[in-house]
Amino acid sequence: MSKNAVKQRVIALADYIERHAEQSLDLQHLAAEAAVSPFHLQRTFRQLFGVSPKQLQNAVRLQRLKQALRHGTEISRAIYDAGFGSVSRVYEQLDQQFGMTLTEYKTGAAALPIHFALRQTKPGLLLMAATERGVCFVHFGDSAAALIQALHQEFPNAELLPTPEHARSDLDLWIDALEQHLAGSGPKPDLPLHLTGSAFQLTVWRFLSTLKAGETLSYADVAKGIAKPTAYRAVANACGANNVAVLIPCHRVLRGDGTPGGYRWGVARKQQLLDLEAGSNSSFNVAAKIK
Repeated sequence: MSKNAVKQRVIALADYIERHAEQSLDLQHLAAEAAVSPFHLQRTFRQLFGVSPKQLQNAVRLQRLKQALRHGTEISRAIYDAGFGSVSRVYEQLDQQFGMTLTEYKTGAAALPIHFALRQTKPGLLLMAATERGVCFVHFGDSAAALIQALHQEFPNAELLPTPEHARSDLDLWIDALEQHLAGSGPKPDLPLHLTGSAFQLTVWRFLSTLKAGETLSYADVAKGIAKPTAYRAVANACGANNVAVLIPCHRVLRGDGTPGGYRWGVARKQQLLDLEAGSNSSFNVAAKIK
């Protein structure tokens, strides 16, 4: 079987794991499902997604568990429905020490632990990831597998660690706060950010972080605001390179004619975010650590 054929089978298997996350899925079962050897499955899966099949399954289970608890499902029932089988299995996943001692951020995040969490929000499924310095990645997507793969592609050499259900996890609290905001029931959280980009990109992102709730500008307005009046196309590219949806509000940048224009996570979602802000009186200032 060609390498490309193996890759396509493994990508399809990620969707299978999401659909059957509550079931017992050992490596032999998954290898048979993908019609590849366990060795090739493990190696190719980690190359594509940055995590093992088991880690993806646990991340999906934990997202469903938290979702059920927020909707009032009794704890033991939510645990069993998510597929853990017992309360003790949940606590096996807990990481009591989110704080980490890290080296300086490097290209590809070599050897850098990055924790991530998934939530189903009003605008869609969302993944948030963070280093010890702050949030480095907030993306919307159609599936957990696609979001984790995007995270791995952005940080190909990082150690990706699903953050489990734990009330005192900083990342867990941060994504909960953002979820509440996206539901229209809370202000936009003021979170520490850990971003890397070119000097121009950082300038654009800092400028956008100063915009008030409901305030929109054109790409040309932003270019003038950073004293680069002819750089509106580069401003658009900087918006497209933004890795932290909503927290750096690139959705507030419109075309010159006032229409939404493009958006990394879809024009419909961009309009939804604008509509949310238009009806909100909350503060949207971001105190960001942009490195």
